[in-house]
Amino acid sequence: MANYPRYALYYAPAPDSALDRFGAKMLGYDVYRGGDLPFPEGVLPGWREITQDPRKYGFHATLKAPMALAEGKTEADLIGACEAFAATPRPIPVIEPIIDSISGFIAMIPARPSAELQQLAADVTRDFDSFRAALTPQDRARRNPERLTPRQVDYLDRWGYPYVMEEFRFHMTLTGRLQAERHEVVVPMLRERFASVRLATLAIDRLAVFRQDDAASRFRVIAHWPLRAL
Repeated sequence: MANYPRYALYYAPAPDSALDRFGAKMLGYDVYRGGDLPFPEGVLPGWREITQDPRKYGFHATLKAPMALAEGKTEADLIGACEAFAATPRPIPVIEPIIDSISGFIAMIPARPSAELQQLAADVTRDFDSFRAALTPQDRARRNPERLTPRQVDYLDRWGYPYVMEEFRFHMTLTGRLQAERHEVVVPMLRERFASVRLATLAIDRLAVFRQDDAASRFRVIAHWPLRAL
C-alpha cells in the first residue's frame, strides 16, 4: 500500500475567502485549520454520508494527485520547489465557475474549457514529477486500469495518475458519487447555495501543498502561495 505521509498539490481558495468558507461548510471540514465544521442549516438528509468521500481531501482542485515522496526528496524540498513555482510569472487562468455533475459527482467546474488552466495543470504535473515515488502495484491496481482508456493507462504509468494532460478536468468536488436520481435534488440545492457566494469569475491563482499523515488521516494544507501573474 501507499507510503506515508502523502502530499498533493492542489488549487485551494484563499483561507477565509467566500469560496473557501462555502466549500469548507458544505464538506464540514476546514483544510487550513484541520478541524470539523457544522454543516449549514437546511442541508439535505444524509448530507454527512453524501460528503463523506470529498471530506477526506477537503475543498480543492487537483493539480498533482496525492503521492509519496521519492527517495531522497523531503517535505522541505517540495515546499521550496512550490514556492519557486508560485513566484515564476505565468498567465493566470480565469474561469466562470458553475455547479454541475462530473463522472457521477457534483462539483464546481468551469463553464467552458480554458487553455490556460489546462497548461497550468500540465506544468504542475511535469515540474513536480521528480518528487513522486513510483506507484506500488497495489496503488496502481486501486486505479482500476482495466476500466481506463489506453491513453489513461499510459498516463497512469507515466505520471502516476490517469487524469492528466488531455484527460485533465478541473473540478472542486462537493459530493461522493451519487445515483442519477439524486442529482435532481442535490444539484439545485448546491446551485442555490453557491449563488450566495456571488462569484461570476474565479482566478485560479493559488497553489497549496496538502499532506496526509496516514491512511486514517484527512489531508490538510501545510503551505500555500498566490501565483505570480505575468
